[in-house]
Amino acid sequence: MAKTVADQLVEMLSEAGVKRIYAVTGDSLNNVNNAVRTSGKIQWIHVRHEEVGAYAASAEAQLTGHLACCAGSSGPGHVHLINGLYDAHRSAAPVLAIASTVMSKEFGTEYFQETNTIKLFDDCSYFNQVAVTPQQLPRMLQAGIQHATQRKGVAVIGLPGDVTDKDAEESVTSMHFYNPEPVTRPSDKELQALAALIAQHDKITIYCGIGATGAHDEVVEFAAKIKAPVGYSYRGKMEIQHDNPYEIGMTGLLGLPSAYNSMHKSGLVILLGTDFPYIDFMPTDNKIVQIDTKPERLGRRAKLEMGLCGSVKYTLQTLMPFLTAKTDDTFLKEQLDFYEKVKDKSQTYVDDRGKTDAIHPEFVAFTIDKLADNDAIFTMDTGMCCVWGARYINSTGKRSMIGSFNHGSMANAMPQAIGAALAFPERQVIAFCGDGGLSMLLGDLATIVQYKLPIKMVVFNNKSLGMVKLEMEVAGLPDWQTDMVNPDFAAVATAFGIKGITVNDPENLEQAIQQAFAAEGPVLVNVMTDPNALSMPPEIEFKQVKGMALAMGKMIMDGKIEEVIDTVKSNYKHIKDVI
Repeated sequence: MAKTVADQLVEMLSEAGVKRIYAVTGDSLNNVNNAVRTSGKIQWIHVRHEEVGAYAASAEAQLTGHLACCAGSSGPGHVHLINGLYDAHRSAAPVLAIASTVMSKEFGTEYFQETNTIKLFDDCSYFNQVAVTPQQLPRMLQAGIQHATQRKGVAVIGLPGDVTDKDAEESVTSMHFYNPEPVTRPSDKELQALAALIAQHDKITIYCGIGATGAHDEVVEFAAKIKAPVGYSYRGKMEIQHDNPYEIGMTGLLGLPSAYNSMHKSGLVILLGTDFPYIDFMPTDNKIVQIDTKPERLGRRAKLEMGLCGSVKYTLQTLMPFLTAKTDDTFLKEQLDFYEKVKDKSQTYVDDRGKTDAIHPEFVAFTIDKLADNDAIFTMDTGMCCVWGARYINSTGKRSMIGSFNHGSMANAMPQAIGAALAFPERQVIAFCGDGGLSMLLGDLATIVQYKLPIKMVVFNNKSLGMVKLEMEVAGLPDWQTDMVNPDFAAVATAFGIKGITVNDPENLEQAIQQAFAAEGPVLVNVMTDPNALSMPPEIEFKQVKGMALAMGKMIMDGKIEEVIDTVKSNYKHIKDVI
């Protein structure tokens, strides 16, 4: 029996290392589905929503570093993929999306479920083509995979359903895949200039991002030699924080005052593999050096003294011989002492556990960190969950943490946990779910059950869109339409076949988390958290204080005085941050 285009597609995906395809099958995708079944080399994961499939593939790609795959069939299936693919592309996740389309003879006729995949996916991909003949498929697929894996992002292959059933043809060009590993670093001349710049400054802060992955030891050695504290972005935290006596935490909206303080008091800031923080948190009165593998990113967040192209690991290894070791550690000690005070202050938010139906989310995150495995994988919903994860989940050198950190979409934590659990069945997977996020894609709890994934979901149920509520109040607006009327999430989970636990009393939280982590299958822990808990940024500006006061005043005028009182009571701890 002749090999079809669909068979060829599956063979090439398997050779490229694809382990599974996340998809909802249907019409134009059915031949691919059947080829996966007969091949037996790739697993088909039947998600309930294509967005979930794209998120799961993105998570798998981010955690493994290898190509992952999702698919969507004609029309609505394509559109459903979009949000997850945007997130994957902005997260530099190598993901291949198969967009099966209507029959090729119907192109341009406004046929049922017809979409223009080139226009649709153009803004969230590095490669985006439609194969309308058997000759085109292998060439386009090979090129798409090379783009996804080497440029680190999304590639889309549009594929009409009728083409998948035709006889396959060999490509006249390569049908294999290549994964070169070049060593990229600045020139010796540039490194000598950087070393001279470092020698001129006694107050230096190092700030690391996801681009410092694999360079932990080099960063620590560098910090020791130049006596510099080390801050990090959210995506860099799991790589840099552990076993690092020079670390001072994060900056940015979700971070802590320590890294912000150090960066602003330095004479020189060295950004390693990061395109963050945004300009609102970037110092402007000192010199800044940025080192990145993508030179097009140099200087787009700040005015630079030097912009260098290179991987962090090899750049630091080559830079070290040019450096003269510093002996004055005054600035370093000052920043480490300041960091200790910040950590002590953060602990006050944990020690006050809250009350019935208003458990403090800081205490929840702290407890999860304490009880989670040494190599746990955490997925974080956007919003307040990101804040608590950023501040209370600690790196061990073996843990991983992902979220929609660049695209900032809701509802990512549970879908990403699906991809994480399938890619790493031996590791504990914990999803920090917001009640708003979980509500968006609730149906894929069925996917978790169907594939028996032992994911532990902790719902921070504050019955509101917490981050949006805070944004409105800081802007001087009373929160409006941010409240949520939620179902009993534990009961919903039980109905799906997942163990559900609700925690109302802070005294019962630790036992509930222990019970969830000890269970063999999936568990959802519905924690009733304080809806008035606030996350304060590292540097509080007067306009933010003024905005909060204005919002509280408007709420009183609207007859919401009890809510204002509850907000004040819940956040008395922050008073020392603003006076």
